[in-house]
Amino acid sequence: MAFALPADDGTQPREITPEVLAVQRRIRELAVAKNAVVLAHIYQRGEVQEVADFIGDSLNLSREASRTKADIIVFCGVHFMAETAKLLSPNKLVLLPDMKAGCGMADMITGDQARAFKAQYPGRPLVSYVNTFAEVKAESDICCTSTNAAAVVQSLPDREVLFAPDKFLGAWVQKHTPDKKLILWDGYCPTHFVIRPSMVEARKKLSPDALVLAHPECSPEVLEMADFVGSTQGLMDFAARSDHREFIVLTESGLLLRLKEQHPEKRFYSIAPCPHCPYMKFVELEKVLACLEEERNPIEIPTATMLRARTSIERMMAVV
Repeated sequence: MAFALPADDGTQPREITPEVLAVQRRIRELAVAKNAVVLAHIYQRGEVQEVADFIGDSLNLSREASRTKADIIVFCGVHFMAETAKLLSPNKLVLLPDMKAGCGMADMITGDQARAFKAQYPGRPLVSYVNTFAEVKAESDICCTSTNAAAVVQSLPDREVLFAPDKFLGAWVQKHTPDKKLILWDGYCPTHFVIRPSMVEARKKLSPDALVLAHPECSPEVLEMADFVGSTQGLMDFAARSDHREFIVLTESGLLLRLKEQHPEKRFYSIAPCPHCPYMKFVELEKVLACLEEERNPIEIPTATMLRARTSIERMMAVV
């Protein structure tokens, strides 16, 4: 069964027309001809996911980028993710379908701010969430994703650790690493920030038997209401292995679509309105085709920044 998303905000199904199918077919043909791989984040529009060679969360996309044999990586995600792919595959051409696909959280800390943060707490290592730009990764001792954040922090010998930029993920990691003291940057994900306890309560009244699954970028008050907290991939894995039939999913709308596609026998609900990341939805099918045809929007990172940022990513991958 095909699923896809519209050209407006990406939260409602888009009609699968012969024109859409033709664009998808052309993307696949070009990818083969150019030895390109199409990587797509789970939050991407459905019709974009359908042309991808690999769909995953940040960690799994990083792994795929590091081991691909393709000459070209078309990264259907946001800018910091494409940068991470470039860091892991510096000799490959990494393309982003729309350069406007940024990240509200990543914008909350710059390289200068990361340096000042470290200067304020000398001697403490800086763990930066992968949801940061390369200039911040270059100032970091090690990176993490929501999947491995607790393991990364626990791997450090230091008791006091700086964590940026997501204070909500950092607070969740703190609960799971009680022997550490995390000093948190004051950042957050705007998409998950809009999820409020009152919204969850309203949905629970409509679906009292549903389990609540939440991403750790949600506020602590929301996470307290969850039956399970996990990364994007963690939520998918939990829903797949659970015998439960109904779930309230507290994260971006793209995961809800993916879960419904993979498990039609189960029921997945969101709060109202369903949260969506506007940056992720900048990537549209036609932009993927134009990007691949013209090899437009290559990701470029200064060599000095790349070398330092790559080290923080490699350290993360070694912990994983």
